[in-house]
Amino acid sequence: MNYRFIEDLREQVTIPKDGILSRTLHDDAQLKVVLFGFAAGQELSEHTASSPAVLHVLEGQVGLTLGSERREAQAGAWVWMSAQLPHSLVARTDAVVLLLLIKSGKS
Repeated sequence: MNYRFIEDLREQVTIPKDGILSRTLHDDAQLKVVLFGFAAGQELSEHTASSPAVLHVLEGQVGLTLGSERREAQAGAWVWMSAQLPHSLVARTDAVVLLLLIKSGKS
């Protein structure tokens, strides 16, 4: 198949009562797409990615640390991150976040 159509990404993940759920929607040589469901209070500790990435908050509110900066983000927020940028996330409310890892790109 040459395409994949998802009418509403938010319906592709269920937010757990206490935890984080991730679902890989696509993975090929150029791009990996992961959808996360975060229960309020859950977090991803600081880490880096070997490739550039995009975060798109689809639902809820999250606190982000991007390098040395702290930002608050809500549904509609979009973030480009270069490879090796230290980052972390904490869900302020139940949240759904889309992650795009650009495997073939240069930062």
